[in-house]
Amino acid sequence: MPSHQRILVIFLRLFGGVTVLAFLAMLLPVEWMAATHRWLGLGEFPRAPIVDYLARSVSSLYGFHGVLVLLVARDPVRYRSIVLYLGWMYILAGVFAIVIDLYAPLPWYWTAVEGPSTLVSGALILYLIRRV
Repeated sequence: MPSHQRILVIFLRLFGGVTVLAFLAMLLPVEWMAATHRWLGLGEFPRAPIVDYLARSVSSLYGFHGVLVLLVARDPVRYRSIVLYLGWMYILAGVFAIVIDLYAPLPWYWTAVEGPSTLVSGALILYLIRRV
């Protein structure tokens, strides 16, 4: 396996593996979510059914996305079009995250990490798949 492909496979496995952990967040008790919310400096966790629903449904979507990335990582050459899509969508999602984080407004450290890391991940994926 060429080195760029090996690096791409490892990166996709890491990315997918971390993302699939979001399934665990679906199962968190609300009290743990509230404690984490406070620990992150986001204030009191809003106690409303829609907040609980959104936190859990977004976690499930991230988890399913992680499974997809793990499947694609098994053969990125075969799934090249999906890998290209993921790369471009991560770049777009990174830009969206920066704008949303600034609008929200989330703490500086959140904005500095979430959007830029997603954007860079997409750029790395595109760089690697083009060298495969």
